[in-house]
Amino acid sequence: MTIDPTVPVLDILDLEADPAAPDTFTGRSLQQPGGRVFGGQVLAQALLAAGRTLDADRLPHSMHGYFLRPGDVREPIGFAVERLRDGRSFSARRTHALQGGVPILSMIASFQQEQDGLDYADEMPADVPGPEGLTSVHERLDGIDHPVARFWAHEAAFDVRHVGDNVNLRPARDTSGQQKVWFRSRGPVPAGDQLLHRALLAYACDQVMLEPILRRAGRSWISPGLSIASLDHAMWWHRDVQVDQWLLFVQSTPSAQGGRGLGAARVFTQDGVLVASIAQEGMVRFAD
Repeated sequence: MTIDPTVPVLDILDLEADPAAPDTFTGRSLQQPGGRVFGGQVLAQALLAAGRTLDADRLPHSMHGYFLRPGDVREPIGFAVERLRDGRSFSARRTHALQGGVPILSMIASFQQEQDGLDYADEMPADVPGPEGLTSVHERLDGIDHPVARFWAHEAAFDVRHVGDNVNLRPARDTSGQQKVWFRSRGPVPAGDQLLHRALLAYACDQVMLEPILRRAGRSWISPGLSIASLDHAMWWHRDVQVDQWLLFVQSTPSAQGGRGLGAARVFTQDGVLVASIAQEGMVRFAD
């Protein structure tokens, strides 16, 4: 029987509240090939912890987080939420993700009640091939005898399909730093839980946010001497999102310097609605 790889992700995103300590939660981690906590996972968990301290009608519209230390998948993660502000329309929360008494992630998120106001957005680029007919990353990596390849082929929760070539196994022919990628969860996600869908978008995007830097540098994920890690992450949700429907990431990288690179993305629904904008800076170094 085929196991839906989305199920374990939904399971670890179901945080346990501490009855003895208000606004404190505990989460578990998915096993990863390197033993480190996946950055997108702790981002999503921190956002969900913050959202648990609010009424359901206040949803996240922005998040800014710093990855401070690598997390250990063998150890539980504590999430301590600080209530910074509750106004008539907006609420702000700070979440620290903790292991061994020290933070591995620090995040501030802002939440808002739905309101009327100005409504406009950039349009999706024209003539982008749809996801149907494109090869997924898990299909490209299936059959490769390596623990990282086996993980992304069989256990990754999202179907990721690049428009054109990718940087998984070799440098891309296009070194402009521009990249377009379709995303969708490989299994269903409960409908009606918009906080969960927004958190899962944060989870998913960490897979590809630094890829434009590798593309522009003429490198790949398996380039010799590559050392890469997320440093910080900023995200803005503009409209409701459904991660079990196809989403297009339109990506770029405006700058790299000092062993750091910046990746940016706009996220569109398949019918062209802009739902989110994302930026992430990462450490990107090569031994040569």
